[in-house]
Formats: sequence, structure tokens, C-alpha cells
Amino acid sequence: MRPAAQVDVNPGEPTSPTSQAGSEAQPNGLAPSAAPVVASSALETTEKSLTVLPQKPPEAPTGSRFAPGFATKMNVMTDVVLVVAALLISTTMMGHDLHLERTDVWVLMGVGVFAWLFVGTALCRYDVRFADRERLDDLALISIQVMVVTVVLFVTRLVMGTESWIVALSLFPPLLWPSVVLLRMYVFRTLSVQERPMDEVLILGVSAMGRLTGEDLNTRHRRRVIGYLSLTGETATNTPAPVLGTAKDLEHILCTVPVDEVYIAGNMLKHSAEMQAAIKLCENFGIPFALPAYHFRFDRARPIDDHAVSDGYLHFLTHAFRPHQMALKRLFDICSSAAALLVLSPLLVGVALGVKFTSRGPIFFRQKRVGLHGKPFNMLKFRSMVINAEELKARLEAMNEQTGPVFKMKNDPRITRIGRFIRKYSIDELPQLINVLRGEMSVVGPRPPIPSEVDKYAAWQRRRLSVRPGLTCIWQVSGRNQISFEEWMYLDMQYIDHWSLKNDINLILKTVPVVLTGSGAS
Repeated sequence: MRPAAQVDVNPGEPTSPTSQAGSEAQPNGLAPSAAPVVASSALETTEKSLTVLPQKPPEAPTGSRFAPGFATKMNVMTDVVLVVAALLISTTMMGHDLHLERTDVWVLMGVGVFAWLFVGTALCRYDVRFADRERLDDLALISIQVMVVTVVLFVTRLVMGTESWIVALSLFPPLLWPSVVLLRMYVFRTLSVQERPMDEVLILGVSAMGRLTGEDLNTRHRRRVIGYLSLTGETATNTPAPVLGTAKDLEHILCTVPVDEVYIAGNMLKHSAEMQAAIKLCENFGIPFALPAYHFRFDRARPIDDHAVSDGYLHFLTHAFRPHQMALKRLFDICSSAAALLVLSPLLVGVALGVKFTSRGPIFFRQKRVGLHGKPFNMLKFRSMVINAEELKARLEAMNEQTGPVFKMKNDPRITRIGRFIRKYSIDELPQLINVLRGEMSVVGPRPPIPSEVDKYAAWQRRRLSVRPGLTCIWQVSGRNQISFEEWMYLDMQYIDHWSLKNDINLILKTVPVVLTGSGAS
């Protein structure tokens, strides 16, 4: 079977001139985990075929398990405390008095913490699936992190002058390294495997291969199988999740159920046409997918890189795979949103009081939006409209000034007096910094749509849900309400296809003057 990079573009998806020239081949993003799944041809069952009826996906598991990402957050906070403690303890053990009133002491501690977080993020050491990593890999990454931070602190101390030698670094690595290693190996790795599944996957194929894949994902990986779709001629027996339909229902399922990845567990010889159709659908929707790595039995032969196919599948993405840049992007989101909330707190309080005392209703407007891979979340905004704005919207549909499923109106009568001002300068969007801090949004990314808009999307337009939504994107700096819906979608696709950390920084710099002047807003 051809790799995803060589699959033809779906003729139903328009190609913008800007994105066509620079589109790159799809990378082979490979996700390691458990033991290989053997060939489907050797595992085909012969039970009598049964009728497959659509069922509701199972509810998310509940119980005493930790929330997804809990171990990572605890690990980060603990490491920060250990870095500061190691600096202070090493200083006192070397015979120096702690002069916490000195600015240079606090500067060095700040540099140490920032360097630790930056290096750890760049090395993907705080990836939410770190428990799947080999222990020796963790040991090597921690050792590199400690050495780099020590060097950064030493250079910083030299630059600051001789007085900064009051902060001793001789015992800093011997104190920090074992404490970080022991907690990582014996506490946080244990907590991580007890967390609820991070991702929800759909399996295409109900034969023995699909069934074993589901069992493997449910028991050995932090993933939850939400359901199966059957391929032609297959039998469904004891699948660990309900059968939701057939391969023909894949598009409907992807439109209605949030899916993080599709496992295509078919037989290449028997189901090549259906597998190819599923690949095109996943590419159109921007959904990651996985294809079987093995179609033959092996007695002694092993792949050169075991980690690349450790769960028996090759994993594909529809955009460039840049894990280190993505990790730094998340670190930037956390630091920038936290800092912005702190600095802008007087403005936020003032706007909150203005909204409360100028119109009836709550201060914040919570609206259901669609996030990464179709997962819903509540987006926060300062309320800029009257409390019955959603009811009045139906009467104003004929006056919509925006093409496509989005409703935009320049002189919207639902907007309050203070609402018009805060909307013009995007002040109403500032509470979304809380969504960024939570991880539901990013600083830069396509704007999160409402569910009713997504329902009207063409298949190719749903690919904008393949990345985390953001506060600003190309649309915000290209005219906002002055461009059509179709152009808006093209701009979002351009952002996804050519994403990089450098482009994000450029968009942030372009957004500032646009927000300050209120250009293109209504």
C-alpha cells in the first residue's frame, strides 16, 4: 500500500493557490508502545457474519483514576521546587549565608527555573505519555537537563559579576540529579499509568486483528477505544468496544463523534479499496490514522527500529510532525497566558465591573465551542451582548453579512454599549487566556467554531479541527470580518499546512497593532 504522503488529494477539496505551492509530503509520525500485532491474514476468524447496527459510543470511564495529565503537572511543579531547593541548599552547604534580599539571588533562581522548563520542554521530557518511554531514556534526558541548566547558571553568574558568586553551584548537580531521578522513576511514572486515557480512537476492522488491537490499546496504552467499524466480509466477535456500523459510516462517525486517531486494521489484499477510502477521509478531515506494519509472519526477522512499529502500526499525520516545537509552543502558551492574566488583572477587573453595572446578566459568556479533533469545551468571553442574544439571532439571520455558516453583522442590535467597545479592541476575548492555560486553546491557532457552524462544514473544512484552536491566526491579521468565509477557511488551512514556531511568533507580532487599532472588527 502506498504511504499517506503519496495518496492523491481528494478531488472534493479545493486547493488554494497559496497552500498548493508550499504543501509538504506527509511525515511518518510513529508512536511507540506495545508488542507488534501479527498479520490479519493469519488471524482471520471464520465465524458466521452478524448484522452490525449503529450503537452509541461508550461513556468515558469513571472511578478513582487520576485525570489525564495529572502526573505531568505534578512532575513539573515538583521539579521547579527541587531546582530552587537545590540552589539554596547547595549555597548553605558551601558555607555561604542566604541573602534573599539580594536581587541577583532571585535572578539566578529565576534563570534556573526558566532554563529547566525550557530545556525539559525542548527535550519533550514532560510529554504526557512519558510512562511509555524507556527508563534509560528518562535517565539520559534528566542528565542532559541537569548539565545544561548548570552550565546556563554558571554562565549567568559570570555575566552578572563577582558578587553573584554568593550563590554556589558546586553541589547543585549532585543534589538535584538524584532527587529528580528518584521521584520520576518511582512516583510520577507510577502515577502516569494510573491516569485515565488521554485519547479516544476508532478501529476500522472487527476481525481478530481489530479485536486484538483494541484489547492491546485498552490494557497497555493510555487510549480508549470508542468503537469499531466493520469491513466487508468480516465477523464481529467479542470486540472490547461496541460496533458502530460499517466502513461506509466512517464519514458520519467522524462528523459526530470526537476521534483522536483511526486504526485501520484491515487485510491489505481483501480490503484495499475500503482502506484507501478511509485514508482519504482521514486526510480530508485531518484525523491521524494508523496502518498495519505487518502483513506477513516473521520467525526471526525484526524491524531495524523496534520503537517505530512497537504497537504493530505505522502512524500518519496530515501536517508536519514537529514534537519539540509543539512542546515549546505549549510552554509558551502556559507562560504567556499566566503572565498576561497577572499583568492585565486591573483591566480585567475594570471590564468585569463595567459589564456588570451597565447591563443585566452575568459578567462572563460561556459558549460551547468545538476544539481539537471535535472535542467540545466552554469558551469564556466577557459578555458583550444582551442576555437573550441567542434567541434574537434567529430573527436576524436574514441580515447576516458573512458568507457561509458564520453569523456576522456590523451593527448588531444585540451588542451592549460597553460591548461594542470591548469587541472592537478584542478585550472581550481576554478571558480566553484561561482556556489557553487549561490547554483547551492556544495563543495562535484557528478560531474555535460553534457546533452549529461545524455541522455545516464541507468535509475539507473540518481539517481546521486537526489543530488546537487559538486566540489569533492569519484571519485576525488579514481583515477579519472584511474577508469571506471561504477565504477564512483557506487561510486556516494555510496556517495548518505551514505551521512552525517562527510563524506563530510572526502572527503574534502582527496581531498586536491590529488589536490596538481595532481594524477589521465589528
